Amino acid sequence: MLNLLAPYSQEAEEAVIGAVLINPSAFVTVCSFLKADDFFFVRHQYIWQAMNVLNERREPVDYLTLVDTLRIAGRLAEIGGAAFLTTLINATPTSVHAEVYGRLVERASTRRRLMIAADEIKQLALNEAMTIEIVTAEAESRLFKVTDRSADDRMHNFGDLISTVSDGVEARISGNLTDMGVPSGLRELDGLIGGWQKGDLVIFAGRPGMGKSSALATFSLNAARLGARVALFSLEMGGEMVTQRLLAMETGINTQTMRLGKLAPQEWSRFVEAAGRLSNFPIFIDDTPGLSVQQLRAKCRHLVHQHGLDLIIVDYVQLMTGLPEHRNNRVLEIGYITQSLKELARELNVPVIAAAQLNRAVEQRQDKRPVLSDLRESGNLENDADIVIFLYRDVVYNPNTEFPNAADMIVAKHRNGATDTVSLYYEKSITKFMDGAIRRIDLGNLEPEDEHENELETAHPW
Repeated sequence: MLNLLAPYSQEAEEAVIGAVLINPSAFVTVCSFLKADDFFFVRHQYIWQAMNVLNERREPVDYLTLVDTLRIAGRLAEIGGAAFLTTLINATPTSVHAEVYGRLVERASTRRRLMIAADEIKQLALNEAMTIEIVTAEAESRLFKVTDRSADDRMHNFGDLISTVSDGVEARISGNLTDMGVPSGLRELDGLIGGWQKGDLVIFAGRPGMGKSSALATFSLNAARLGARVALFSLEMGGEMVTQRLLAMETGINTQTMRLGKLAPQEWSRFVEAAGRLSNFPIFIDDTPGLSVQQLRAKCRHLVHQHGLDLIIVDYVQLMTGLPEHRNNRVLEIGYITQSLKELARELNVPVIAAAQLNRAVEQRQDKRPVLSDLRESGNLENDADIVIFLYRDVVYNPNTEFPNAADMIVAKHRNGATDTVSLYYEKSITKFMDGAIRRIDLGNLEPEDEHENELETAHPW
């Protein structure tokens, strides 16, 4: 039985079907956003379903083929017969506005789904057995699903998946890497992991002082430079401090010099130019202290709808808060947080990079390079992560090291690929990680008896 109090437009539903029958090529455009269940009247749903069947068969969507498809499906009599389709064609003002009619139908459908979601949220709010955090999270989920139609269709045809994977492999063979993940901007790291992949949770861990925040800022800047929309949640530093680091990386001006305002005229010109350029970068910084998982999810969903989102960065996991009932058990709380971050990555289909502190066990060993068992407080950090990367700088433990700028990113877990260590260069004065450059050392003077000049290539600039 139809609920005639629900929002709908019979005229728009009839007009969009009539427009497609007049101009079948319009169906490709309209069907990209309009689904059969968007129609209020059941007979209109049957007609749209039949049109989808024809489109999937790559057969023309016209009056004759539609009548035949409805007859085979046993729906022709239910819609009112072939005469009803003729009526729709005659009543349609023009086929030019097919998309406009479709948007009217979609809008009414969204309002109806909002009404259903509102009823569900009301029942959640009345359930005293649920904590307010869970009620809030579930309510946000209901609202998000109203407009995120893709979340409702997770069943994939195997043949379609094969085609998608094959296209990706072919693109890589041909050198077209546009379908790869969001680049980290570090050549060796991207070569190992293929960029940050959609739906992946990356745990980026290290001991205090290693430069985790600087690395995350580097990732943000490199991704945004290529047009990726980045959400950076900084629970440890304020937004101005993060921005100052990004400007230091871009200008090459020492952060202390910038903080004290002791810029030479040339540095000031460089600073102004970089500030103007970076102001257009699609980076969104949130510095809410003690951010909860529910708040993070809500903010990310808002960004998706307002601007779109390609990468989420969280600095760092142990400063986030989970459910109240987990407050006295950090293992359960961290586990809940990492599971939620993984679910968010899958839900929004974007990579999530979350920094994490390592436990003190590292300090007790002669070899200070971290391993997976050093992940602090919860095995979920390792279990939920698709990639685990450790940041290690030898200078933190050995101030007199021969290579004070050397840094390693150790890919200790890679669910879909190889593990390895990537060697980088860290410029502490501007808190920036860079690829290790190639330099050549002339060894000719060391071996004068050799007729040819000898050169040694090294992978690092130190």
